[in-house]
Amino acid sequence: MPMSIKSIMAFGCMTALALPLVACSPRRIPPLGVTDLMDDRVALDGVLLKCNEDPAKAHYEQECVNARIAIERLANRPDPAEEARRQQEFERTREQLRMAQEKLREEQEAKNKVDAYHLPVLPVDPVTSAPPLNNPPPVSNPASLNNPPSANNPPPVNPPPFNAPRDH
Repeated sequence: MPMSIKSIMAFGCMTALALPLVACSPRRIPPLGVTDLMDDRVALDGVLLKCNEDPAKAHYEQECVNARIAIERLANRPDPAEEARRQQEFERTREQLRMAQEKLREEQEAKNKVDAYHLPVLPVDPVTSAPPLNNPPPVSNPASLNNPPSANNPPPVNPPPFNAPRDH
């Protein structure tokens, strides 16, 4: 089916009119997320202001919900100054503990370490020489060597002490 020139011209004009309307329409801006609002406090204040004053002015309902969630999270976040003070206190306590453990370790090492220069001096006793091995021990009763004890010849009850001269 052939198209007439009039229909082609009408179709072209309508396309020419619709194209700028479609191209010039504002793009839809996605709602700001919770983390975006937490990072940008000015945007958070602006969204909350729009949501509180006139909910119809707010672009999206989701943006108002995200702004309220961001406010709650920011309120629950600890104060940075308090967090820094706690971290500093923790570091100071850890350093004290480390120093105490280091001191205790050094004391243990000093206790276990033997320093030859600081040992006490002990007097040396003279060594007594032992009797030579080829000489038999002195006998208290020389007569008992020839006559061993028996029923007829009992050993002496109390032999007299014998002090043999020592050879040095």
